[in-house]
Amino acid sequence: MSKLILLLLLVAACAPNAASQSGRRVTIPRPTETAAPIQPPLNPEPEPRPAITPSELAFLPESLRERQIKTLDSGSFRFADFHGKVVVINLWASWCGPCRREVPEYEKVRKAYAGRDVEFIGLTTEDPRTSSDRVKNFLHDVSFSFRLGWADRETARTLMNGERAIPQTLVIDADGRIVSHWSGYSPGHSGTKLKQTIDQALQTAHRM
Repeated sequence: MSKLILLLLLVAACAPNAASQSGRRVTIPRPTETAAPIQPPLNPEPEPRPAITPSELAFLPESLRERQIKTLDSGSFRFADFHGKVVVINLWASWCGPCRREVPEYEKVRKAYAGRDVEFIGLTTEDPRTSSDRVKNFLHDVSFSFRLGWADRETARTLMNGERAIPQTLVIDADGRIVSHWSGYSPGHSGTKLKQTIDQALQTAHRM
C-alpha cells in the first residue's frame, strides 16, 4: 500500500516537467472583463434649449390695454380709450433712419382718414430721461402728427413680440384684434400697405 502511494506522488511530481519538455504550454484562461457602466455626472449641465419663436400676438392683452402711456407733452392715454376704433401703432426712434423716411408716407395716410374711426399712435422706444432732447430735434425736422408717446420697456416688449427691429407697425381692429403686424420700411410701399390694412380692419368692423 505504501509503495502505491509513493508511486502516485512520483508521477504527480514528474507531470509538469513532462509537459514542459513536450513543448506544449499550459495556459490558464483569463476571466472576461465587463465594462463598468458609465455613471452620469452628479450635477449634469443642462442641455441647450432651442430658441423659442414667439407666437403671433393676436390681441392686445388686457394689461396693456389699460396701461397708462405717457405722451411727449406730459399727458397720458390708454389703448382702451380708443375701443371701437381702428388703431394704428407705429414704433419708432429718433436715431432710426428708416423711421425718418417712413413718417411722411404715414402722414399722408393719416390725413386721408381724417374724421374716420381710425386712431394713429406713434410710440418711441427711447428712454425719456436720456433721449428727450434728441426726440424733440427729430420732431422739429419731421412733421409727425400721430398721437405721440413713450413706450416703456414692458409696452415695447409686448408690442414688438420678439421682433427687435425698428420701425414696426401694428393695425388693430375695433375689437382689439391685431389685423397685421410688420417690421421695417419699404420705400414707396409702406404707406400703401398701411392704407390697405386699415381698409381691411374697417371692413371687418362693418361686417360685425
